[in-house]
Amino acid sequence: MNYNKKTVKDIDVKGKKVLLRCDFNVPQDKETGEITSDKRIVAALPTIRYLLDQGAAVIACSHLGKPKGEWKKSLTLAPVAKRLSELLGREVIFAADVIGEDAKAKAKALGGGEIMLLENLRFHIEEEKNDPAFAKELASMAEVYVSDAFGTVHRAHASTEGVSHYLPAVSGFLVAKELEVMGKALDDPKRPFVAVLGGAKVSDKINVINNLLEKADTVIIGGGMAYTFSKAQGGEIGTSLLEADKLDYALEMIEKAKKNGVKLLLPVDTVCAKEFSADAEPVTFEAGHIPADMMGLDIGPKTVKLFCDATRGAGTIVWNGPMGVFEFPKFAVGTEAMAKALAESGAVTIIGGGDSAAAAEQLGFADKITHISTGGGASLEFLEGKELPGVACLLDK
Repeated sequence: MNYNKKTVKDIDVKGKKVLLRCDFNVPQDKETGEITSDKRIVAALPTIRYLLDQGAAVIACSHLGKPKGEWKKSLTLAPVAKRLSELLGREVIFAADVIGEDAKAKAKALGGGEIMLLENLRFHIEEEKNDPAFAKELASMAEVYVSDAFGTVHRAHASTEGVSHYLPAVSGFLVAKELEVMGKALDDPKRPFVAVLGGAKVSDKINVINNLLEKADTVIIGGGMAYTFSKAQGGEIGTSLLEADKLDYALEMIEKAKKNGVKLLLPVDTVCAKEFSADAEPVTFEAGHIPADMMGLDIGPKTVKLFCDATRGAGTIVWNGPMGVFEFPKFAVGTEAMAKALAESGAVTIIGGGDSAAAAEQLGFADKITHISTGGGASLEFLEGKELPGVACLLDK
């Protein structure tokens, strides 16, 4: 996959109408509909400001939630338009539809240095189906397409891939940074390259483990998926998470690591409890020796040392997935230690979205990480080495 794509800086946008795909899928209060975090809106500002400063007329678009093709008042983008205009300090014109009369009239009247926001793309079922007629209608309002929603580039939707068949397509600053940092980490990493993988299930990370065993010098496996590896090697895991249908796969990966000369590190001890609860009493056992009535909920102190030592002196560290049930403070020790190790490593550090990003932010280490990906699913597919349709469709440099 070619990550060297044209950006907004490689084209002339002055006086042009620009269709800008943003990720305004913001969390909202279920009762009041109030936006509870505007982080995703703030993240889009550099690209928006650049386009407006260049004299482009910006037609922003996004999805919000999962309306499944139905108009839902609770999922309107109107509150986003309001918040965006507060952040920009200028009016954001809001269209009451996506490709209807209101959107088209407002897009036609839009002048250079002005911005409008279309209603929720997913009010149309055609968006997720990547319907060519819908994509063509969407594209007909603009002269250039800018992709700046990394969280959606792994999906071939009308607004992420379809419009590129009708408009020249380039990346905004958010997507450009993802491609530059993550693309370089996978294609030409500063070595030693250490991959830290956690999270609940092996099945979620099958292709990631497989791909990283081709690229990394060390692969560390923690979190719930480590118990499947332990069981595969004949260990006792009590009532810990297990994917029985992935035992052979775990053994294959252990073999693959040996064959490729990759150091594969698994937990040597485990913090356990009798039940899955924040108040449960933690007890530590050697890995593979968990009593029948106990479940593993975090990596143990010896493992914390082993894993953190393995990140020292690394050139590049990619981390995806927590080491334990970090939402329970008693079982957050491993995840906290990992976040701290990355922050202090001096390496190029990349956190692949989702729970590990949340952990780094909650623990106050986010500003010491080189790059925290804005897309959970997209960053996973990136790490799998998959072609991302919303990236493949952008013009090559």
